[in-house]
Amino acid sequence: MKEFKILAVIMALVGITYYGIEPYAHSVMHPEVAEADFTFKDLKNVDTSLAGNAENGKVLVEANCIACHAIEAAGYPAVMPNADAAASYGVVPPDLSHAGRVYDKNYLANFIFDPVSAMHLQHKYAPDSGKAFPMPSYNWMSAQDIMDIVAYFQSIVPKITEYKAQHKATFETACGRCHNMKYAGLEATTPADVIKEHMGATPPDLSQYIKSRGEHYLHSFINDPQVLLKGTSMPRVGLTEEAQKEVIAYMEEIGDSKKAERETLGLWVMAYMVVFAFLAYMWKRKIWKEVH
Repeated sequence: MKEFKILAVIMALVGITYYGIEPYAHSVMHPEVAEADFTFKDLKNVDTSLAGNAENGKVLVEANCIACHAIEAAGYPAVMPNADAAASYGVVPPDLSHAGRVYDKNYLANFIFDPVSAMHLQHKYAPDSGKAFPMPSYNWMSAQDIMDIVAYFQSIVPKITEYKAQHKATFETACGRCHNMKYAGLEATTPADVIKEHMGATPPDLSQYIKSRGEHYLHSFINDPQVLLKGTSMPRVGLTEEAQKEVIAYMEEIGDSKKAERETLGLWVMAYMVVFAFLAYMWKRKIWKEVH
């Protein structure tokens, strides 16, 4: 009977720590923030309810975008090597092949209208900062023209049937210009020294971020970095909820590839401990039965 009393005390102390002290400590170190907003409702410069015309969007993209951006899926290669593009703009302009799938429609339209505002980087590119964002604002365009461009990007998205390949493509589109993923053999398209000068710091390698930060943190941070790290140079990327899940899934596939195996093994370990505890208790009863 004494053993059960000891077990009850231990379970009570563990319960107090797990359900009382730990949540309180977590709330102090990681205060609650608003849930990730995948509607990007703060962006209201463009009427995104307008139906876009992909044919007109193609004309507008050819006139305004391909001078800087590659669109490999539509047959528009990069106009210069990555190193030269980075030196010219501070960061390599992204290939827009997957833009229509990866980025939220409302975000993408408002990004074209005003990139700095959409990315929540006003603190970095304030009028008195002397810094200019590499991509200009297209706030002179009509809402209809912008939605035509968005419609064109949506119409040229490459079809990928293998989900791991899609996860990789989404990661490269959303993160690959600035971040390395050494465990996957991926190197940022923008050279490290150039991105450091442009951003003010070297973006971290993301190989182990799924472990060091955790999935919950990443969902909030990727959606809007300023919510969790005020003043960071990391922009709001504007991913759809599905695309963001694909980015995190890829980070898990690379940085925590044994997760499923580890969780399954954990169940077996717990079962073993239960059986072992029972056998140990029965053995103890047998050896000490005369004393008891």
